[in-house]
Parts: sequence; C-alpha cells; structure tokens
Amino acid sequence: MSAFVYASARSPFGRFNGALSGVRPDDLAAGAIKAVLAKAPALDPAGIDDVVWGNANGAGEENRNVGRMASLLAGVPESVPGTTVNRLCGSSLDAAMIASRQIEVGDAEVILTGGVESMTRAPWVLPKPGRAFPAADVTAVSTSLGWRLVNPDMPKQWTVSLGEANEQLQEKYGVSRERQDTFAVRSHHRAEAAWRDGFYDDLVVPVPGTESARDEGVRPATSVEVLASLKPVFRPHGTITAGNASPLSDGSSAVLLGSAKAAEAIGLDPIARIVGRGAMALEPQYFGYAPVEAANRALARAGVRWSQVGAVELNEAFAVQSLVCIDAWLALGLRDPEIVNQKGGAIAIGHPLGASGGRVLGTLAKVLVQNKERYGVAAICIGVGQGLAVVIENTAAA
Repeated sequence: MSAFVYASARSPFGRFNGALSGVRPDDLAAGAIKAVLAKAPALDPAGIDDVVWGNANGAGEENRNVGRMASLLAGVPESVPGTTVNRLCGSSLDAAMIASRQIEVGDAEVILTGGVESMTRAPWVLPKPGRAFPAADVTAVSTSLGWRLVNPDMPKQWTVSLGEANEQLQEKYGVSRERQDTFAVRSHHRAEAAWRDGFYDDLVVPVPGTESARDEGVRPATSVEVLASLKPVFRPHGTITAGNASPLSDGSSAVLLGSAKAAEAIGLDPIARIVGRGAMALEPQYFGYAPVEAANRALARAGVRWSQVGAVELNEAFAVQSLVCIDAWLALGLRDPEIVNQKGGAIAIGHPLGASGGRVLGTLAKVLVQNKERYGVAAICIGVGQGLAVVIENTAAA
C-alpha cells in the first residue's frame, strides 16, 4: 500500500514581530487545517484517522500538544485523535513521514499532517529552583531558537549557536561570503517571481484579522551589493549575516495524506506518491550537512537515482549549508543546481521551525506537477545534527 499527497496549504510566513505576531500558534495551526480541508469539501472530517502535527517549541501557547488543540479549534470532530511531533526544524516533514508509514501499513486511510511555529510568541522560561525561595536572581531564557537550559555534560563543541555552527561548516567546505550572498539574492528573486506569477496563490491562505497575504520576508529589490554591506553576525570577520540566513518567522502549513483507496472519500485525485524516506544524524555542530545523506538514503529506498530527480526543495536555513548540500549532490549526479528551490527558499520566505517541512513538501508536489517532472526530493536540516528527506513521485508522470 502507498501513501499519497492529496492537498496542501499554508499561511503566509511572517517575520519576527511582524504581521502574524498577534496570532497564537494554535490559531495559526487551526487556520492551516481549515484551509487544507477546504480543498477537499467532499471529505467528512470525522473520517480523518489521525492528526500528526509538527512543532519545535511546545512551551507556550501550543499547550504541549498543539496538533490536538488546533484540530479542535478548527472544528475537526473530537473523535479524531491528534499528536504533536518535535524534531525541531524537521517536525512537520517528520509528521508527514510518520503519517505515510501509518497509511502504508494499513493503520490509517486519511491523515492530516502539518506544523506550526510562532517564534515571535515563544515564551521566556525560568528553571524551577532546587529549593524554595532562592535569594539570587534568576535569568529568563528565550525559547525562540536554539539551545536553552543546556545540560552541563554536553560537550561545548556541540552546543554552539546555529550561526557559529554554520561558520564552522563554511570553514570546513570553503564557501565564500560572495557565493552565500549570491545564493541569498537568488532566493529572494525566485520567491518574488513565484508570487508574481501566481504560483503561491492556491497554496497560501491569508490569516484572518491580519494584513498578511504574502510571505513577509521576501525582498525583491535586494542585491549582492546590498547584502555585501551587512556586517557578520556570529564572528567579527565571519561570512554569515542577516542577509544570507533565514529569519526568525511565524507560520503554519498543512498537508493531507491518504491511501489510494481514500481518493473517493477525499474527493480528489492524488498529487504525488511518497516513495522514499531518509533520516540522518552526525555531529551536532555540522547539522547543516545532514540533508546530504538523508536524501541519499531516501533515494536509495525509492530506487531512484539523482539523475532522475527533477526538482529539489531544500529548506535554506543558511546559504552556506544549502550550498554545501547542493555541491555534494552535484558530485553524486544531481543534474542541475537550478532545480533546487525554484520558487525561493527559507532565506526569503522564512523558517517558522515546525511549519517548514510541510511547506517544502507541498511546494515540491506542485513544482513537479507544473514542470511535468516525475521525481522530487524534499529535504531539511535540523539542529543538533540531524537531517530528513522525502522522495515523492508525481502521479501524473508515473
């Protein structure tokens, strides 16, 4: 039995403290659920077997199990169960992978997947004291991004910031600042062109009560010269800037998966079949390189060669990690670097951690249909040294 993508939808992705900052993450998630179910009006929501949702925080308004909370807020019947997956940046891609396995083994016919993150609204946290009424001050720690309340037994080289980790990746693979800035400009220009051409019109659903109808971070007027003027963020003489890294973001995405038999109940023809999955882990500070082997494993399990791949969606946490992944895949037979992120990536669009996997999967499925390509790879790097990848097949080209 195979698992298929039937529909996808997402919110616009907002910048930190931007247009979506006033919207709770559970409401963002509920909006994405309503949007994807609106694409399948024939589907009785009571027939959904499970909700598998991604979220990297869980410490605030997500209320621990935002998948369940959001489905209830969206009006999905209370009889439909829901769970929340946390694999940090890969959470919603992991959710789709988990759901696809459930369908393939016959445990489910229809599963609603996706993810959400409000990095703006992520709370500050305080550790509980070891004894009552400590006299000393206590520091509140932000949960928006990265390590917090780190275990002192963790090796220091593992717990560097994500930016410092990518500076180390840059040193290891020799990716110049100019090359990173050029890649970042490409992301903005491609995202702007995709919006201008209407590619995102049926994928992105405005959030009620906000002025956000498009991805807020896209900067069509940016240039290599503009980005070259920005100062490095993580090292005085480093290469990573606010311009060649993805921004803190808010947003949600949803992907409806089902079996072949579920097509009648859903009322839609499937868009793509999930044919391979891969997970990879390595030293935490080199997390940006992890998608390389994750994608290789997914392709091997699908029985597909890199030369057969017609489109790749790679999240773009940082320009440097995107480039080292593309370089590695080119050496393995990727036919053209231009097929990667044809509609822009997270540097322009944004990276709300728990939502990004659903975004890349939904975008990839539409790109394959639009370009009449058969196979595509959706891949994402994950903090603490992990990567995930999914290979899908365009059902119209099979």
